[in-house]
Amino acid sequence: MEKRFDVIVIGAGSGLIISSYAAERGLKAAVVEQSAFGGTCLNRGCVPSKMLIRSADVMDEINRAQLLGIKAKVEGIDWKAIIKRVSGTVDAEAKEIEQGNREAKNITVYKTTAKFVDKKKLKVGKDVITADKIFICAGTRPSIPPISGLDEVDYITSDEALRLPKQPASIVIIGGGYIAAELAHFFGSMGTKVTVLQRSGWLVTAEDSEIAQAFTRVFAKKHNVILNATTERVFKQGKNIAVEYSVGKQKRIVAGEQLLVATGRIPNTDILDVAKTGVITYKQGFITTNEFMETNVPGIWAIGDIAGVYLFKHSANLEASFAVENALNPKQKHRVPYDAMPHAVFSSPQIAGVGMTEEELKEKKMPYVVGRYRYYDTAYGKSIEDKDGFVKVLADRKTQQILGCHILGSDASILIHEVVVAMKGKLGVNGILRAVHVHPALPEVVQRAFGNVKNHQGS
Repeated sequence: MEKRFDVIVIGAGSGLIISSYAAERGLKAAVVEQSAFGGTCLNRGCVPSKMLIRSADVMDEINRAQLLGIKAKVEGIDWKAIIKRVSGTVDAEAKEIEQGNREAKNITVYKTTAKFVDKKKLKVGKDVITADKIFICAGTRPSIPPISGLDEVDYITSDEALRLPKQPASIVIIGGGYIAAELAHFFGSMGTKVTVLQRSGWLVTAEDSEIAQAFTRVFAKKHNVILNATTERVFKQGKNIAVEYSVGKQKRIVAGEQLLVATGRIPNTDILDVAKTGVITYKQGFITTNEFMETNVPGIWAIGDIAGVYLFKHSANLEASFAVENALNPKQKHRVPYDAMPHAVFSSPQIAGVGMTEEELKEKKMPYVVGRYRYYDTAYGKSIEDKDGFVKVLADRKTQQILGCHILGSDASILIHEVVVAMKGKLGVNGILRAVHVHPALPEVVQRAFGNVKNHQGS
């Protein structure tokens, strides 16, 4: 029997913004989620990873205490307590969110898998449901590369890495993006011997190259980082898992108690079989949308990771709020304002950025100027002994509007927000310079980087 709703939301992450908005306006909404409510961010991503990383950051502070004249040592690690703190918090919140949806007026919960079987028709469990308005918010999953022998060993992805019942003595990580960087920081700070195999010449290649290369240099001092490495095969080696890799023509082997595959993420469009409803996808299966988050099929929208614009929780929330407004008010549609979209990598050191990279500006042949300033050249930077951190500013040569800002160092994820506000308000370089900054607080490094904007390496 076919059941009809006003709105169907596939995915209980940022999609819940849509279903609650619709339900509050009296529309009959269905929420379909096969896993825990709260989406990837709450259950397998940003929230649990940052809780674990907090433990790693505390370990780093203790290990650096001697720089401040303090003799400190760690007496031991309660691994089970660390994992329990994280999983207990996450699981409780997920259950609370699910219960809230089950009790909500106008919302029907389907805790099962979903597949499109026809135009705007979904098979959910034993039911087939349909609606005039369908929102695909089903996210992504870890991408598994076709490596010889991988299916014969007990490897993990980021999903399992956040809930390991036992701390591994050693771990090999295939991949060098932000997930690899964050998890390497966590395991390494906890005392696990970490090896990172990265196929490129530096880590976190999506960042501005100056930031990425500086990060790689710092990171390689803490962990065994092997660059330009092509993974050939994996195999069991006693109790360990061995990885054979090549750098140029030379082949080598590295082994660890645990193998983590962190080679990106792919959208869940194949699982949903979106082709059955006529939705067009592009590279790797991400859903094609316009500036209003509409797909090519009238009455179907896509938001979040599965749409592939940005793979951030905060961008997914933004898209959800605009998509549902556009869907319910079609005569007053508004494009999603992606300008000044920030991001951060919670590794050690931290990375944060907003706007374009220098490489993107060169590619677009946009005239720009550069400003830089080191953490250690500020009073607070010296006080925290951050000798690696710096802020890089990119501004329009003529108008002095901010084109991008990239930060490497302590609290980068916090410092970037001043720049985000200035960019959003189109305040330009002078907007930062005119603001009075607390002395000797760390944000002075941002102010001084903007004060250092000059013709340097601009196109």
